[in-house]
Amino acid sequence: MANDWIVVVDDDAMSLHNARDMLRDNQMRVSTARSGRDLLAFMERHSPDLILLDILMPEQDGFETYRLLREFESRAGRRPTPVIFLTGENDDATEQRGLTMGASDYIRKPFHQDILLRRIRNTIENSRTIENLTAEATRDKLTGFLNKAGTAAQLPVLCLTETGMLTILDLDSFKLVNDIYGHEMGDRVLTAFADIVRCSTRAEDVLCRIGGDEFLVFCRGACGEEGVAALTKRLNEQLTAACARLMGEDFGIPIGVSVGAVPVPEQGRDYRLLFPLADKALYQVKQNGKHGFAVYSDASDAPDAGGIDKELARMTRIMEERGEPVSALWLGQDAFTGAYRFLLRELRQTGGNAAGVLFRLTAENGVSREAAERFGELLGGALGTRDAVLQASQTQYFVLLPGRTGADAEALAASVAKEWKAGAYGDVGLDCAVRALPA
Repeated sequence: MANDWIVVVDDDAMSLHNARDMLRDNQMRVSTARSGRDLLAFMERHSPDLILLDILMPEQDGFETYRLLREFESRAGRRPTPVIFLTGENDDATEQRGLTMGASDYIRKPFHQDILLRRIRNTIENSRTIENLTAEATRDKLTGFLNKAGTAAQLPVLCLTETGMLTILDLDSFKLVNDIYGHEMGDRVLTAFADIVRCSTRAEDVLCRIGGDEFLVFCRGACGEEGVAALTKRLNEQLTAACARLMGEDFGIPIGVSVGAVPVPEQGRDYRLLFPLADKALYQVKQNGKHGFAVYSDASDAPDAGGIDKELARMTRIMEERGEPVSALWLGQDAFTGAYRFLLRELRQTGGNAAGVLFRLTAENGVSREAAERFGELLGGALGTRDAVLQASQTQYFVLLPGRTGADAEALAASVAKEWKAGAYGDVGLDCAVRALPA
């Protein structure tokens, strides 16, 4: 209760001073206003914990002031400030009207100090409880950002009332993290990315998680294309570094961040229309190699002047990641199955060689994550850039070797097994099975 901030609104100077002195004597912070208009002007700059609002005031009574206050808070996207009505009248109809409008309580003057203090305390505590429950319902537990419900409640108001940049962040190739390293590692990457976003934006920016690996940021103020470019560069650099710390320097997944943005209010103020525009800008980034940004403009909808040749070049780049591959390709179950079946069709139609190797780690007391990660590093170093790997579980790795014979695969398996046996994990065994393709 100490240091709670109370605003007392009353046109009667004596009542105002008495209430102020009483509250200050009980270690409360107190501000005063002599009219409803003064209160509304005060609320544009401040956010007190509670308002004691007299009903009978000239020009603008307490009921009208309350209505205008709630309209202002709604436009500004602010939580409703608890209001206790004060009146010197003994009128049940007036009390009923105040409570029906949504006031937290109703106190008749002259009031008893203990009763007033108890009702103020109860109202503030109830308000904070509701606020905490509302925050829990609108916050994503993993990242602390606004969830879908919180985004749907706040972003339309922000777009309607403020200048800024509505920005969608999408993680590229994140599915591979879950497929290869497991969902626990996926959550660790998402948490790390959320921390990166939090540190790369300002306290006044609004951060949201709107999907598994899709985020939204409303950057307050005019940041422009240069600001979006700088943000994108920071996010990509820091995400790569974080993934290297979490999964090892050779984690081999081309993870990154693609960013699509739309300026507000230049492209409108309706969130329902602005979001698809930011999403369209994001799609342009995905078409042009990922890990970049685009800011929507009216020119974005202009016909492509480069014709079908340019469109073909853009579409082929969808399949590209960061430059040339420097290690084997680690794929998830669906992608690996597609690659495997495609290779078999090619071999049956055109001939050629290919082989598959299954590596399995074994240990009496189970294989530790550390041992599995160490084997993944060893295996990655032994494979070439044309090879593909499916980590089917923490202990099983299926390797696809295009252009290799069964004898080549046997030699590779023997080399990996020998190096593993000579390493620091002698208590973890390694079984290998080799098959020439097509079987």
